[in-house]
Amino acid sequence: MFLFYFSVTLTICSVTLYQFTAKSTPTNVNFAVSLLVTYAVAFTATLFTFYFFPIQDGLTAELKRLNWTSVVFGIAALGIELGVLLTYRAGWNLGIAGLLVSVVASLLLVPVAVFVFRDEISSVNVLGIFVCFAGLVMLNWKG
Repeated sequence: MFLFYFSVTLTICSVTLYQFTAKSTPTNVNFAVSLLVTYAVAFTATLFTFYFFPIQDGLTAELKRLNWTSVVFGIAALGIELGVLLTYRAGWNLGIAGLLVSVVASLLLVPVAVFVFRDEISSVNVLGIFVCFAGLVMLNWKG
């Protein structure tokens, strides 16, 4: 039960810190330099996670278990980092940009969840999806 709540709390706190930090990144710094430092810190921090999640069968065995997803995950992560930096440099508001991206990405994932992963969507979930669409309209409402 601890992992259930800890994992989502860690994600929420990290996304919040991520958006704040991306918005606060100096506009006069080169994107590549910023991302290079970001990923160097992430790489170093990842090494410390081996303390909590030790490798059982050796690094070579773990590397052999990998598939295409790790490569695509890396490309997606870079796209997210670069996209968010560009979004804030283009002048998006902190409170709107993160919300808009999260809601639209979540809505795009609904058919993937249903048709690829065979997830069940209840009537309450469908109502929530419509509320998300209404929220998108309200985010862009010029009133």
